[in-house]
Amino acid sequence: MSTAAPRLRQAMAGLHTWTGLLFGWLLYAMFLTGAASYFREEISQWMRPELPALTQPPAAADSAARAVATLQVLAPGASRWVIDLAGARTNVVAASWRVGEVDGRAVLDPLTGQALAARATDGGEFFYYFHFSLHYLPRVAARWLVGLATMFMLVALVSGVITHKKIFANFFTFRRGKGQRSWLDAHNALSVTALPFHLMITYTGLVTLMTLYMPWGADSAPSAAQIRPALRAEMTALLPAGAPSGVTGALADVGAMVREAQQRWGTDSVARVIVDHPGDAASRVRVVRGDAGRVSVSPRYLVFDGASGTLRQVREQTGPAAETRGVLYGLHVARFADVATRWLFFLSSLAGTAMVATGLVLWTVKRRAKQTGTDKPAFSFRLVERLNVATIAGLPVAMAAFLWGNRLLPLALADRREWEIHLFFIAWALVLLFAIARPVHRAWIELFAAGAALLAVLPWVGVVMGLRESGGLTGFDIALWGLSLVLASIAMRIGRPKRRVARL
Repeated sequence: MSTAAPRLRQAMAGLHTWTGLLFGWLLYAMFLTGAASYFREEISQWMRPELPALTQPPAAADSAARAVATLQVLAPGASRWVIDLAGARTNVVAASWRVGEVDGRAVLDPLTGQALAARATDGGEFFYYFHFSLHYLPRVAARWLVGLATMFMLVALVSGVITHKKIFANFFTFRRGKGQRSWLDAHNALSVTALPFHLMITYTGLVTLMTLYMPWGADSAPSAAQIRPALRAEMTALLPAGAPSGVTGALADVGAMVREAQQRWGTDSVARVIVDHPGDAASRVRVVRGDAGRVSVSPRYLVFDGASGTLRQVREQTGPAAETRGVLYGLHVARFADVATRWLFFLSSLAGTAMVATGLVLWTVKRRAKQTGTDKPAFSFRLVERLNVATIAGLPVAMAAFLWGNRLLPLALADRREWEIHLFFIAWALVLLFAIARPVHRAWIELFAAGAALLAVLPWVGVVMGLRESGGLTGFDIALWGLSLVLASIAMRIGRPKRRVARL
């Protein structure tokens, strides 16, 4: 009985090591791009510098009415309009529609409703979707891969807690200059600092796509054909549009519908307006409540008859299971968060990123001593070493390249939105080749220094190019400088001569 606990910890140590390594590089990318996603609206604003900032959000009802008027000109034959209103963190109205099998979208001025000429970009949405859908891969396959990595992350967290019996005591211990011991102390400290957050964000990440990973309950039910639409209705406001009547009909005042919703929920509560079959006598308008200020993302909306403006349905609550899922999903995406809470989530995600990074480095540090007596290190060791460099030091370079592409790609370039994303992956691929070609220690220093330089210079590019009316810097520019200092300090720490930490 006395040897059971050590044997369990030994087994958990092996499980922790290999689960962390197998998906460590993907988890690092998921954590880092997920951290950026907490400020995706701010990133999107920065990546559309032509658009003026709003001193305060316009009246939602007036903004929605103007957007509807514009869409009646831009997309009169659409089967659906989706209008995302401006708010405290967004300075434009984002409109999208579908005509047949063709999707369209436009950016509208919330004060006038007119379409704005802004550069084509995915903005912060790219980081958001990449962190759970990756890119270039089929969506379902990518999300299964991400889900598998997330499950391995959950296993690594639990096995790590079991392995380190003094993990909380070791949190207060950092032995500087002790080689492998220092890396382990850093890994432990980063793990414990935001351990509740790590467990929460990992588990809720699985919950967000639970119907993809575990569809069998709904699929095996006798009434599966009816269950699927009902399940979707519990989780989203994007319901089936229904059939049009084929009879032309004018659309009632959408602004009045938004004002009615505001009387129920509050002035700044409406985030989206969805119009099904605009211009048809059977049109329907859904006014959707935003997620700001409430943890759950379960849908809350009002359904109006499009022709008469009569309120037809009020959706104010969901079932217990759906609400539980809505709260867990809401904790993951943190749309409820104010500025301070959003920064806390961001920093906790960076702690998770660093936790994964130190774990990957620790794997090579532990095994480097075994390679010293050989003429050539094992291929597996060299592979992990190079992948560590390309991922940990290289991903910030790729993300910086994405932002540089936003500034430097010609505005008239065909598929400009896609080329920003292509630049991200081209830069990342070049980083991998660089990590293979250079000595490992020099590659660490040079890539961190390159990332720091790219982020440090980038804010001035917009100023020099005169991309903002004020010619000034934004809060996001200042954040880029802060991240540049972090990368520069890492490069200097690695390059410091006669250091006593284990060699990277």
